[in-house]
Amino acid sequence: MEREKFFVGVHAMVIKEGKILLGKRKNCFGEGNYGLPGGHLERNENLEEAMKRELLEETGLICRSALFSNIVNYPGRDKHYLIIGFVIENFEGEPILTEPDKCEGWEWFDLKDLPKNILETHKPQIEAHLKKVNYLEKIKNCEV
Repeated sequence: MEREKFFVGVHAMVIKEGKILLGKRKNCFGEGNYGLPGGHLERNENLEEAMKRELLEETGLICRSALFSNIVNYPGRDKHYLIIGFVIENFEGEPILTEPDKCEGWEWFDLKDLPKNILETHKPQIEAHLKKVNYLEKIKNCEV
């Protein structure tokens, strides 16, 4: 019996002065929605290093230190994800648009006034962080 594959994702919740960094996605899954910097864990890669790599590739930011925040088990419609979230408050640089084919731009949003159109796989990660929960199962129609 062949086991179904699942994917491991890493997200960077970059926080500065009570605001979180989100990018508006384009030409990819979730187009038009806001999302966190992040991506897939590569084979034999350390989780934190994967998050730092994705953060640098997508925003140009250099993570100086990261704190584990949470794990979200997200069995979605097409793919099953286990997503690890890190909080970054100590970083170097300003966000730049490094992948204009995938993102319209990076914006800072107040944690108490987030946009409604956050990617469905990223919304639970932010919700878990705000509720200080380290583990979260996918929540349908979760509100942050």
